[in-house]
Amino acid sequence: MDYVTIEKKINRQDKPPNMQGYLQSYDDFSWQQANALIKGYKNGINIGYEAVDRHVEEGHGEQTAIIFLGKKGQRQILSYRQLQQSSNRFANLLNHLQVEKGHLLCSLTDRSSTMYTAIIGCLKSGVVFCPLFAAFGPEPIKSRMKIGGARLLLTSARLYCKKIASWRDELQSLQQVLLYDCQGQCPEGCVDLDLVLSQYSDDYPICETAAQDTALLHFTSGTTGKPKGVVHVHEAVIYHKYSGYCALDIHPQDIYWCTADPGWVTGISYGVISPLCNRATLIVDNAEFDPIRWYSILQIEKVNIWYTAPTAIRMLMKSGSELCQQYDLSALRFLASVGEPLNPEAVVWSQEFLGKPFHDNWWQTETGGIMLANFIGENVKPGSMGRPLPGIQASIVKTDKQGHIIKVITPGESGELAFKPGWPSMFRNYLNETERYQSCFKDDWYLSGDLAYQDEDGYFWFVGRSSDLIKSAGHLIGPFEVESALVEHPAVVEAGVIGIPDPVSGEIVKAFVSLKFGYEPNEALLKSIMAHARKKLGSALAPRTIVIKQNLPKTRSGKIMRRLLKARELGLSEGDLSTLESDENDSIKPNNEDYLYEEKKP
Repeated sequence: MDYVTIEKKINRQDKPPNMQGYLQSYDDFSWQQANALIKGYKNGINIGYEAVDRHVEEGHGEQTAIIFLGKKGQRQILSYRQLQQSSNRFANLLNHLQVEKGHLLCSLTDRSSTMYTAIIGCLKSGVVFCPLFAAFGPEPIKSRMKIGGARLLLTSARLYCKKIASWRDELQSLQQVLLYDCQGQCPEGCVDLDLVLSQYSDDYPICETAAQDTALLHFTSGTTGKPKGVVHVHEAVIYHKYSGYCALDIHPQDIYWCTADPGWVTGISYGVISPLCNRATLIVDNAEFDPIRWYSILQIEKVNIWYTAPTAIRMLMKSGSELCQQYDLSALRFLASVGEPLNPEAVVWSQEFLGKPFHDNWWQTETGGIMLANFIGENVKPGSMGRPLPGIQASIVKTDKQGHIIKVITPGESGELAFKPGWPSMFRNYLNETERYQSCFKDDWYLSGDLAYQDEDGYFWFVGRSSDLIKSAGHLIGPFEVESALVEHPAVVEAGVIGIPDPVSGEIVKAFVSLKFGYEPNEALLKSIMAHARKKLGSALAPRTIVIKQNLPKTRSGKIMRRLLKARELGLSEGDLSTLESDENDSIKPNNEDYLYEEKKP
C-alpha cells in the first residue's frame, strides 16, 4: 500500500484534538501556556499534588483513577479520593520511619495498587522515588540501589526472599524494607506493609517542594560500564502534563492504557504521572503480554488512548490480522508508540486492521518527556518520529572530533539530533557523574546521541544511534532504514541490522530476522527476503547476509539490542546486560547454516 495514500486516509478525527493546528500552535506557544496547566502547591510545585490531590480539591474525588486488572480476572477500582487517602497513609509511614525529603526509596514491584500508592506518597513527602524492573536479577538491583544510596526498599515478600535477602546487609545505606503480600510471618527485619499501612492517618500535609527539588531517579544502561542514574525534579510535572495533553491528546475522564512497565521511565512519566495529571482513568494490567487478553482489555474497558511499544505492535502483527478483527475497538481514539522507532509497515497495518494508525513519538530518559511526535490533528508520516512539540527547538547538527557543533544541517542531510535546553522535564544530572552530564551539552545544545534527518515538512526521521551507523564502501547506512525494509516482507515481523568487518568494503550489512507465525525458515524464504531487500534498498544498502533467529535479543522494555548482536557476532565484550530480556529460548544460532543465507560474491 502506498504510504502517501495512507497519510491521506488517516487524517480523520473522532473528537476535537487538544491542540488545534500544529504550525499555529508552535508559532504562538509560550511556556506560560504550559505553566498555566499546573496549579502549584503553596510556594512551590509538587508532582503528587498535581496528579491526585488537586483533582479531589476541585470536586473530582469520586472519578475512577485506576482500574487494576489481575492475572486471574480480578478487577480493582481506585478513585482519586481513595488514591489520595492511601498515598497519605504511605507518606505518614515514611515520616514515622524517619525517611525524609531527599532520601531515596527504590521500588521493586509488580503492577499492584501498592506501587501506585507508594509513588504518589513519596512525591507528596519529598522522598525521591526510583523504580526498578521486577525482572532484574540480584546484581542489577544491588548495583542500582548502591549507586543511589537507597534508604528504603519497597517490594513483595516473594521478590525479597528471591532477590534481596541474601545481600541486604551489604548495603549500608538501606535502613528499612517494606513488604507487601506477606504470606504468613513477615521476614525478620522487614515491615509488613499490608498490616501496618491502615494504622496511619489518611490526612497528610503535603511537603513543600521547590521546582528544582529532586523527585525521580531513573536508571538507564550504557553500552558498557555501570548504569547511569538520571535525575529529574518536581518542575518536570509541567512538561509531563503538557506533553500528555498535546502529544497524546489526553482529555479528562479518558480511559487510558499505557502498557509500559512502571519499572521504566515510560511507565512512570506516561503510565502514572501524565495521565493522572490530566485526570484520565488508567488501565493497569498485571499479566504478561497475550494478544487475546490485550484485545479483550481494549474492548471490555473501552480504551480511548493506547500507548504501547513497537515490539508489542509487531507481536500483535505476528499473531495474525484476523484475530484483532474479532474485537470491537471502536472506543479507541488515539494510538501511540514509543521505545524505539516504529517501522512504517506497523503504521500501515494498524490503519488497515485496527482502524487507526499508530502515532510514533521520540524521547529519552534524559529528556523526561516526549520531544517529537506525530500529532492526532496532523498527517502521520509512517516511519517518521514526527515534529517537535510546541516549545521545543530541535535541529540536526554536525560535530567535530571534540564534540563541538560545526553547523546546523539543512533538511535532507543526516546528523545528530539536538535540542535547545530549558524544557521543564530536562534531566538535571547523572547522579554523582556531573562531568558526564555536562558532556551531553555542547554550544548550548543537548546532544541526544541519535542520528536523524529532517524533511522539508519539518518531520524528523531516525537513522540510528551514532554507535550503530554502518560505513560500507563509502556509504553511511542507518540500520533502521534497512530494518524497516525487511519487515515489509510478508514473512518478517522483526529485524536487527549490524555492520561486520569486510576487507574490501570496510563493513557489510548483516541482518537478523524473526518470522511471523505460520512461516517456516528455509533457503527459499531467505532468498525471497534477500530479493525483497535488494529491490527496496538497492545493492549498496541491502544486507549481504541474513540470519533467521527465533528471538532477537531485546531489552526488557522492548528495544532490539544491536550492540549485543554485534558483540556476539564478533566475539566482543557484551557490556552491561542488566536490561537484557531473557533469550534462553533462542535456539537458532547465527552459525546454523540451515537458516543463514549469504549473497554470493560476483
